[in-house]
Amino acid sequence: MRYKLLVLVSLALLILAGCAPAATPAPAAATEAPAATEAPAAESAPAEAAPVEAPAMSESGLPEVNPLEVTGDIIVAGSSTVYPLTEAIAERFADEGYAGNITIDSIGSGAGFERFCVAGESDISNASRPIKDSEVESCAAIGRTPIEFRVGTDALAVVVSPEADWLESVTMDELVVLFSTATTWADVNPDWPAEPIQRFIPGTDSGTFDYFVEAVYGEDEEPILSAANTQLSEDDNVLVQGVEGSKYAIGFFGYAYYQENAELLKILAVEGVEASAENVDNNSYPLARPLFIYSDATVMAEKPQVAAYINFYLSFVNEEVIRVGYFPSSAAALETAKANFLAAIGQ
Repeated sequence: MRYKLLVLVSLALLILAGCAPAATPAPAAATEAPAATEAPAAESAPAEAAPVEAPAMSESGLPEVNPLEVTGDIIVAGSSTVYPLTEAIAERFADEGYAGNITIDSIGSGAGFERFCVAGESDISNASRPIKDSEVESCAAIGRTPIEFRVGTDALAVVVSPEADWLESVTMDELVVLFSTATTWADVNPDWPAEPIQRFIPGTDSGTFDYFVEAVYGEDEEPILSAANTQLSEDDNVLVQGVEGSKYAIGFFGYAYYQENAELLKILAVEGVEASAENVDNNSYPLARPLFIYSDATVMAEKPQVAAYINFYLSFVNEEVIRVGYFPSSAAALETAKANFLAAIGQ
């Protein structure tokens, strides 16, 4: 009986074990998660053009110029007064590496403007007076717009031979008759010699002639052109030689030509005022005048060497102008010239 009971219990346990659900196997270790799919790259925007770097500026406030990198020829014509200054700048430009040719013709301001505004043959016009309205119109007719650059100041020199020991100064009224109606020195002042006056003056194409006529004769050139014993020349060296060669000669030209020949000539004060840097600056010397160069924006764009030379000119003119024999223009006038240049090249 007891045996049967054990058998039954064993059978019951076996039946229960067989009916139990199979054990769920332990979950496997978690597999490595699939690599995350990268998000599609956003559509790239078109690359912006790199900004154009502004050219490096020199201490002068203008773009730096390396003459070694400048090529091409330059043609300049005009004032005999501005000629020595433009020549000095050209020599410095070449000394610092410019290998092109700069042609500078000394033909007078008027002839220079004709070559620049009528013939269109020059790139730069030297001038010892401002350009006239009629010359601006001539420039416009060939598609040029002249741009003015003030480069210095000249004190026009009235000179005699060192042997002319009877005068040291003249008045404006005396200049009027000295260069027109007087035949002898005594006609101007009875204390002066009764000897014929010999006159040496710049030619009518010269800005120096124009300026003297304006300052002394109120723009009426007839009196000075009608005077006897008068030799006109566009070459200031001819005038220097003429005055130096005669005790009774008198002439006028740019201060630089006097300074270059100071041992051969005597410069006269005008209205008791000497031609000096101080008297030019304070406007007390009656015969001071501005000096210019002119060019055109299209010329500078088509011939970058012209723009480079004008840039160099304005950057160093005050280091050359006194050595040449003229006086610096005012700081304001030079800054205006630089602003005109920057506007012309689009800066």
